[in-house]
Amino acid sequence: MKNFTKKFLKTLLMLTCVFALTACGQDDAISANQQLKQKNAEAQAQNVVRMTAALVLSQDNASAMFDEYNNIELADVFSSLYAEYTRSSTGTGEAGITCEGKAVRNAFRSFESGIEDMGNITEIGQPVSTISDDTITVQIPIRGENANGSVELIFTNDIYLAMTSCTLNMDETKGELMGRAALNTLLGMGTVFVVLILISLIISVFSLIPKMQEKLAKKEAPAQAPSPAPVAAAPVVEAAEEELADDTELVAVIAAAIAAYEGTSVEGFQVRSIRRANTGKWKRA
Repeated sequence: MKNFTKKFLKTLLMLTCVFALTACGQDDAISANQQLKQKNAEAQAQNVVRMTAALVLSQDNASAMFDEYNNIELADVFSSLYAEYTRSSTGTGEAGITCEGKAVRNAFRSFESGIEDMGNITEIGQPVSTISDDTITVQIPIRGENANGSVELIFTNDIYLAMTSCTLNMDETKGELMGRAALNTLLGMGTVFVVLILISLIISVFSLIPKMQEKLAKKEAPAQAPSPAPVAAAPVVEAAEEELADDTELVAVIAAAIAAYEGTSVEGFQVRSIRRANTGKWKRA
């Protein structure tokens, strides 16, 4: 049992080493293949930049000569021009380049506008490329009489290395960079000051709110004050009773009548008030 376990562990270790070496070999092969693609893309990018710059410098409005072609036809024409240029410049019969017509059209337009600002091209630098899963991007610096720039070319990361973009971008001078930095600083500080002013205005408005509330309360107070309850009119009966109470003659007559009815004298009682009886006996009588 122990011998079987040792053999199994040895076999497993050997297989692990074989897989690791195989993976390393595959990584090395992939890396070498990618490096070869990058070199081919860089070489094609240099030829494209030199040929495009030469055509733009030698002919005014060079992009106009491609207006009659559609994108597919323009790609074929540019590929033929590329093959002729490489044969004449290097003396070798290189094949044409795979490209998109839209990329060629944009390349000539950007070169025309860029060279107009740069002046004559004095130097085309060495290409620097970066690779990803789908694309290979090549940057080539360019020096001009008046300004500098760089060309960015994008190729597909496959066996065709098709050029999908080519653009000449101008480098900003120190003055332009400083101007942009100053503008950004002014915009940032201006925004901060505007916000602070708005905040201070809002805070100042808060102090006016209590005063406005007091004014509104004073205006609403008379309208909302309850109206005084109407004074109830004194009953007519009470007034009549008071009038009767004040009439001494009537009191005396009534007192005498009561004394005669009771068979007593007036001195035996005292009339303090006279009230009208709520009965209809006298009426019925």
